[in-house]
Amino acid sequence: MAEPAQDIDAYLDNHYIHRSNWLRAAVLGANDGILSTSSLAIGVATASDLRSPVVLATLAGLVAGALSMAAGEYVSVSSQTDVEKADILREKQELRDMPEAELQMLATIYEKRGLKKETAMTVARELTEKNALEAHVRDELGINPMNRARPIQAALASGAAFTTGGILPLLVTIFAPMSYMEYMLYGFAIFFLMLLGALAAKTGGSDMVKAIVRITFWGTIAMGLTALAGYLFGVNV
Repeated sequence: MAEPAQDIDAYLDNHYIHRSNWLRAAVLGANDGILSTSSLAIGVATASDLRSPVVLATLAGLVAGALSMAAGEYVSVSSQTDVEKADILREKQELRDMPEAELQMLATIYEKRGLKKETAMTVARELTEKNALEAHVRDELGINPMNRARPIQAALASGAAFTTGGILPLLVTIFAPMSYMEYMLYGFAIFFLMLLGALAAKTGGSDMVKAIVRITFWGTIAMGLTALAGYLFGVNV
């Protein structure tokens, strides 16, 4: 007979919330990599008859974007982590200074979730005896170890995903004929975005069609506006 802990682990394996942090960072990075480098390449291609400026601009955008994405993700997630750590330290102090008030607060939380007053207090006492800080961090602060912020993981995922996404339009600028460059960039970018939407939906267990439509719609708008800017303000080089 399987142990209860093993049953819970097996149950959690059928859900996807534990993937939310790195999946969010990876999808954001890949989407931005495809979209920003494709948009940049389309904007330059509409203003140039030469391949080298398009490739150079796309490569520069790829490198700068990947580093910016990784750094930005690290800073933003680190800020979230700092807030979480500060709240946990505050909770430790409150548990030392006023344990009875904290116990009552925990019981009130469970009571608001639907437990009877006596049952809520019993649950609060038993969880406090087991690990008071863990109970308060999870149920009072809403910080779950399963989806805690991890700055380095998020930064690496975003940077790598941006690079992966950005390489695809870069290859198009290298091999596509110049006479059809803008159209091929747009067509391949939409194709890449559709693949990304499908992959993200599959990995996260969400609706695939909805993900593809959403990512394609906004990608089309972004690239269309960038191409328009290239036509309006570009000077042939």
